[in-house]
Amino acid sequence: MKATIDIPEDLYRKVKAKSALLGKPVREVTVELYRRWLGEGGGQSEEGPDAWLDAWLDAADAALKAAPPGPSAREILDSDRNRLELK
Repeated sequence: MKATIDIPEDLYRKVKAKSALLGKPVREVTVELYRRWLGEGGGQSEEGPDAWLDAWLDAADAALKAAPPGPSAREILDSDRNRLELK
């Protein structure tokens, strides 16, 4: 079935760009999202509702492994947090 939907132009551009990077047609991405929304699986949602969180945590772990040696930005900020306090 064909359907016409009105999508904000900036959103469609982002979807089109990401789908091109993944090598998927926009139609396939759209059908996958409809199935996920209906809870019928079709894609990553079969892994469970927290699959996206696991993917983010895995990406964070990979980023930390690829980071240069030394303290993180958070560690630097934490160590410098109280330097301006009057004593």
